[in-house]
Amino acid sequence: MTVRIKICGMREPADVRAAAAAGADTVGIIAGVAVDTHREVAADRAGALADAAPPFLSTTLVTMPDEPEDAVRLVDRVGADHVQVHGLTDPAALDALRSATPARVVAAVGHDDDPARLTGHVDGLLVDSTDGAGGGGTGETHDWTESRRLVERVDTPVVLAGGLTPENVGRAVGAVGPYGVDVASGVESGATVDPERVRAFVDAARGGVPA
Repeated sequence: MTVRIKICGMREPADVRAAAAAGADTVGIIAGVAVDTHREVAADRAGALADAAPPFLSTTLVTMPDEPEDAVRLVDRVGADHVQVHGLTDPAALDALRSATPARVVAAVGHDDDPARLTGHVDGLLVDSTDGAGGGGTGETHDWTESRRLVERVDTPVVLAGGLTPENVGRAVGAVGPYGVDVASGVESGATVDPERVRAFVDAARGGVPA
């Protein structure tokens, strides 16, 4: 199975175009989060970035809602195809979110959580290296052996995140066998999305460049 690729942290239309040109499957747009990150944009800006996606490139709203209703309202404003929620791991809350939005719901969980308990309540699980506030984008890898065990235990698609780069994503895909991979800091130069690193990441994830 071909691994799906998400490039996260879009802040400019040029970032979206770079991800599309490289062959990514979806772009992540961060809004409504409770952590300090240079990748966050305002809701209206997030909507404009989602609108900038060309045909066949899907969009993912990345957010940290207090309640399912917060995520629903933001998805409606942004118009994203998927919503990736951090900090919302109660099965009943995730059920409520899925029933209230047409967007596919992905729950972000830490590698040391028990993600398997959310199977059946979400459309996907994103396993990330999280900080103390529950946010991802730390740029740190975690134990890929545990992620591999999760992939083998659940039917829900598992997306691997946390410290992935063009230099290590090929090894990560081989070690974990995930449905998809997610990158933010690994394709930045400074605090800016680097089109060359985006392309290198996509190529390496799909086997175009030796890991």
